[in-house]
Amino acid sequence: MTPLFAELDYQVTELGTLVLRRRRDLGTGEDIYEIKLNDEFLMSSKFTVSEVALGRIALEALSKADLRIVVGGLGLGYTAAAALEAPNVRSMLVVDALAPVIEWHEQGLLPLGKELTADGRCRFVHGDFFAMAASPQTGFDPLNPGARFHAILLDIDHSPTEVLRPSNAALYTLEGLRILAEHLLPGGVFALWSNNPEDPAFTDVLAEAFGEARGEAVVFDNPIQGREAQQCVYLARKAGSVG
Repeated sequence: MTPLFAELDYQVTELGTLVLRRRRDLGTGEDIYEIKLNDEFLMSSKFTVSEVALGRIALEALSKADLRIVVGGLGLGYTAAAALEAPNVRSMLVVDALAPVIEWHEQGLLPLGKELTADGRCRFVHGDFFAMAASPQTGFDPLNPGARFHAILLDIDHSPTEVLRPSNAALYTLEGLRILAEHLLPGGVFALWSNNPEDPAFTDVLAEAFGEARGEAVVFDNPIQGREAQQCVYLARKAGSVG
């Protein structure tokens, strides 16, 4: 039996104090893993429906074989694991600015760590996704500068208007999204997780930047709040035939 509560790691990063903890859900008997940054909960394994949906919705939009994809934000690993369920994924880079999060997966402190590190298609990259996105010449892959991809999945900020760092906001502008689109091959997709329901104004900006876009609601039961929760996955496709 695991203890009812355990702090698995505590580290000071450039973004603040990062804590990984595990607690027992007395209602279900399951172990819940949580990551906190300062006083804010970044993620919890109790609610992963929309993170899984992000990976699945993005890859369902692409039928081509040998896909090369990027995931921005490793977190607890649910989006990355869902994306790897697609048999046509040849390689996946997972970019995270927090080195401890990568280490937790590599050390097996998180449930999906062994699965992700054992999959030869998956490679972790320690870096600032937003800085990389702003530089198509350098790009996301340190081993292959300027590489382009079939899909980019992003789950870092709470929403396009609720960002973890002020500098992240530039990505969600028309100019920032147009630059991000340069990292995609023709016909490639950009998928974005949001903690909020769809914002039609942002969907319009996505469509202008990429060519077409939509928001897909993800609804699930939240027993803590005693109601349904609604989040969103935005999906945009770059013009052209899939390369």
